[in-house]
Amino acid sequence: MRYDFCVVGGGIVGLATAREILRRRPGAGLVLLEKETDLAAHQTGHNSGVIHAGVYYAPGSLKARLCRIGNRETKQFCAEHDIPIENCGKLIVATTPIEVQRLGDLKKRGELNEISVHEVTGAELSTLEPHITGLAALLVPSTGIVDYRRVSRALAEDIQKHGGKVRLRSCVSRITEGGAEVEVELSHGEVIRTGRLIACGGLQADRLAQSAGLDVRLRIIPFRGEYFQLPPDQSQIVRHLIYPVPDPELPFLGVHLTRTIGDRVTVGPNAVLGFAREGYPHFSFNLRDTADTLTFPGFWRVLRKHWRSALDELGGSLSRSRYLQQCRKYCPELTLQDLLPYPAGIRAQAVLGDGTLVHDFMFADTPRAVHVLNAPSPAATAALPIARVIAARVLSEPE
Repeated sequence: MRYDFCVVGGGIVGLATAREILRRRPGAGLVLLEKETDLAAHQTGHNSGVIHAGVYYAPGSLKARLCRIGNRETKQFCAEHDIPIENCGKLIVATTPIEVQRLGDLKKRGELNEISVHEVTGAELSTLEPHITGLAALLVPSTGIVDYRRVSRALAEDIQKHGGKVRLRSCVSRITEGGAEVEVELSHGEVIRTGRLIACGGLQADRLAQSAGLDVRLRIIPFRGEYFQLPPDQSQIVRHLIYPVPDPELPFLGVHLTRTIGDRVTVGPNAVLGFAREGYPHFSFNLRDTADTLTFPGFWRVLRKHWRSALDELGGSLSRSRYLQQCRKYCPELTLQDLLPYPAGIRAQAVLGDGTLVHDFMFADTPRAVHVLNAPSPAATAALPIARVIAARVLSEPE
């Protein structure tokens, strides 16, 4: 089989990219390959379902710009495809004096990113959210919620309407790039030939690039994000999404309360080192994944810098009581009985050999391929504009 374009990866970024290429090249032959039995099986289908505004991201960064655009375009796409969303807004709640100071920095960052943010006093917070306690807060009105699995299915339908093929159970084992085409070998031996390849491998991004012969200087380190959900009678405990003020020294946002389209409230996630890139049950272990992490010098450099927070996160993972303490800082009425099981997610954290955590989107280009090496949060929110960036790289066109 030969196609003009082959996209590897059936998460939201791969799907959006395939759709964008077909919009730019009507009638082109395109196939999207996904190794699982369903689309959005990993990061896309296991995230918080938040349509982010982009208040946290470094001004001028690619993801700050794409998140702002993606917030608007995701909502527009959902309206066009009858996918329910809720524009509930986010409150970032400060519970200590140092966090109140950090709110000021966040407000400036939000304004530099051209995002509407509003200061909220402690008294105003009590009115907005009677069950939440804090000294002050920032309100980010444009934050919303959606089911990204539904968004992914709608993208796949658009691909097929434009003549593209979506193939499940199609695991790529080897990529060979020649002067005229790229050969993509599947695990069962089938070979697909394509003029251009786009690899959106998520948790397997580094391995896909290595299978194509690229000298990849980073490693994907999996971090489990463990969630709980509140009982149905607690589904109205908050009107907004409730986030703590993030510690600028740490790479993750902390445990938060998130409303879902299914009318529940989730608690989480934490960020615990994973021993399996795609192992969602507690204590999942994969020998190859663990060896890849432990033999990578960059991992040990990250651990040396963040060992205290790593121990804190591990303690919260092993003890529901410690996990609960993080929530009770801003929602003191929650009890252990309120923390019900909910599926975990796994974040693909790209790490360089010197221990640098890669926070922005990262790509590697060859004459006939584009590899998406890092697509961190807010990749789901920003998938549509990310797709334009990737398509422009593939086609050598303006974004």
